[in-house]
Amino acid sequence: MKASEALAKILKIEGTNFLATFPGGGADSIINDAHEAGIRTILVRQERVAINMADGYTRVSSRPGVALVASGVGVENAFSGISQAFADLVPILILAGQLSRRSIGLRRIQDLDAPFILHKVTKWCETINFADRVPEAMRRAFTYLRTGRPSPVFLELPEDVAGEEIEDAKVESYVPVRGWKTSGDPRDIQVAARALLNAKKPLLYAGEGILRAGAWEELRELAELLKAPVMTTMKGKGAFPENHPLSIGCGGRTGGKPAAHFLGKADIVFAIGASLTKTEGLLIGAPIPKGKLIIQSVIDEGDLNKDYRVDHAILGDAKLVLKQVIEEVKAQSKGRGRKEDPSLIEEIHSIKNEWLEEWMPLLTSSEVPINPLRVVWELNQNLDKTKSIVTHDAGCPRDHLVPFYETIMPWGYIGWGHHSTLGFSLGAAMGAKLARPEKRVVNVMGDGAFGMVGMDFETAVREKIPILTIVLNNSGMGTYFKETPSTSALSGSYADIAEALGGYGEKVEKPDEIVPALRRAESSLESGRAALLEIITKVETSFQTRYWSIL
Repeated sequence: MKASEALAKILKIEGTNFLATFPGGGADSIINDAHEAGIRTILVRQERVAINMADGYTRVSSRPGVALVASGVGVENAFSGISQAFADLVPILILAGQLSRRSIGLRRIQDLDAPFILHKVTKWCETINFADRVPEAMRRAFTYLRTGRPSPVFLELPEDVAGEEIEDAKVESYVPVRGWKTSGDPRDIQVAARALLNAKKPLLYAGEGILRAGAWEELRELAELLKAPVMTTMKGKGAFPENHPLSIGCGGRTGGKPAAHFLGKADIVFAIGASLTKTEGLLIGAPIPKGKLIIQSVIDEGDLNKDYRVDHAILGDAKLVLKQVIEEVKAQSKGRGRKEDPSLIEEIHSIKNEWLEEWMPLLTSSEVPINPLRVVWELNQNLDKTKSIVTHDAGCPRDHLVPFYETIMPWGYIGWGHHSTLGFSLGAAMGAKLARPEKRVVNVMGDGAFGMVGMDFETAVREKIPILTIVLNNSGMGTYFKETPSTSALSGSYADIAEALGGYGEKVEKPDEIVPALRRAESSLESGRAALLEIITKVETSFQTRYWSIL
């Protein structure tokens, strides 16, 4: 069989069920052979969205999504999506076509040294230079995708190699890669457990590593054993049910007062699956005040002692490590865990109510144009959270949605943003819907974000991927009206665009119209037709930062 056919067959063996792609530049033979192998091929309007789709699928399914782009400009257009996945630690497989081996480096059309350009934003990138190397390259790719630090992998297949023959037996004998995980050093586990049991006010700081490892049940068990409050990072939102009595929500700029309050009071912070990355101005996680004893457990040694000096470190998979810590805490406490503090639950409840009371005038505002926080409140009240996946876009939609949309299920929310590529949410929502077709998937974006990727709403319509896109239209670039007033204003009727692209579109201009519009959009989704609600909003500049500036 041909090398391109071998590659497609191995993708199928590895469980790939769709390929997000844009043809040309050596990619065509792979697209055709993937289709013949029974893999769904999905044409996007631009390459970056193909990467975003694979990204969203990977986050929700915990299986590597796959995108295929053309050589040259195809790779260039995909770059921001690949960089986003690398920054957010998403293990996707990116495939690309390439010129024939004799043409590489001769500056012919679509000539690009993709491995050189992408080596800084991938875990491994390689050119498959001989047909019989396809199984080896794919085996290595899936090993790296399923083992160790999660990151993208890139492979390109030159046109002449794609047409070369490979022995059928080499493909038919291919065995899917299982992937490997590591547990923590037993000594590190003992030390951490002792410190947690001796703590007066421990706090669990949960990152996306919990979701990646499927460790939410272990996190909950440890929290209840230690009687400790749990906060998450934005990317970790959903790792701990936010309706649990010990939940204090998200931390950082996107997080609320409860997390800031209890992080300030904690004497020990146990960060699990969180890189503890500091960022100036935009706080993805949360700043840890001085004087705290820090325990950090991550899968990648590159995240240890990076921005904070760690007192105790545990290197390993979050699920395996949490199981070890739970057993050790039980052993050291004779099964009792930490002593109950009756006032803690009451304090969490009180701080949450106090915080919500502060924001309720905005969350229930009757302003026209509509306050975007009112939109968030209506989503929070009207979506079935056991059957929904919600994601934000960059900027104001993220900062308003993250603190107030209560997430009670793992992957009920997709938080992202170590790189904030405007428009990511549309492709991510399609990928999430492909991963979990039974879920209601909603992406909330601004009019600026829609301008980046809006034509790919047609992809959702054409491919019958019934997602709900909510465009918060404030006729511009949100906070940039103040920061760069000469380049902030935008115009457009996005509901009309949605209708023109074949989807359901509706414009909402009054607060009491939000819920009826949601119901009509849901009817469209039930019929298999993607929907878009364009909600005319004001610019709201109230965020959670005031709670974090004091830490």
